[in-house]
Amino acid sequence: MNSITISNENIFIYTDMRKSRLFIIAMAAVLSLPTVISCDKEKPDYSIYYPNAIVTVKPLDDKSFFLQLNDETALLPVGVTKLPYGNKEVRAFVNYTPAVMPEGADKEKYADAVKINWLDSLLTKQSKPSMAEENDNLYGNDPVEIMNNWMTVVEDGYITLNFSTFWGNRNTKHEVNLLTGGNPDNPYEVEFRHNAFGDVNGIKGDGIVAFSLKDLPDTNGETVKLTLKWMSFSGIKKAEFDYCTRTDW
Repeated sequence: MNSITISNENIFIYTDMRKSRLFIIAMAAVLSLPTVISCDKEKPDYSIYYPNAIVTVKPLDDKSFFLQLNDETALLPVGVTKLPYGNKEVRAFVNYTPAVMPEGADKEKYADAVKINWLDSLLTKQSKPSMAEENDNLYGNDPVEIMNNWMTVVEDGYITLNFSTFWGNRNTKHEVNLLTGGNPDNPYEVEFRHNAFGDVNGIKGDGIVAFSLKDLPDTNGETVKLTLKWMSFSGIKKAEFDYCTRTDW
């Protein structure tokens, strides 16, 4: 399991109790899709409409792919005949249920076979180099809060971040980036940057994004502390995660 350690100086404090956009979207899906009835209890089963994992969708060839659940666990999808996102590797929400492992499947590689009920890709980006005093102009410095939950995680060579900020003008697209190389004393310190392009009022809501960490120095099989830095609504905060370089980058 990945661990997350919050610095004593700037601990996570969340007082906004409004529903996140993810929850609102999920509830909209519940209301608009057919009800799934459980055979034994005869009650609606809404669990299929919610993600039960974040995975990396990894193409194998032009027709097949697998799901990387965490650093150690790979899942084999069954009953799938095409690549969901072409040859592009992306992070994604998934709802899956266990399936029977196909005969002849590589049980050394795959921990389980699964039926994919649905996939929803996450914004998946490469990191960018820190440009020191130019960072504010290039990447913005608008505040966010990083949510301390299961969606904020470092695994499989990615950092996935659930963040919260204000959203007002639907016609204004916000931009987020992850900067590397900003701390010469710690190559494993990265910085999350948010540019709201002036859209700094409105309703507080969530966003989620994944960044590749392949540009960080190789840890050579060792687990190190990855430090995340960001501008919050109460000043600069930091958090630490366990990180080990992915072996197949």
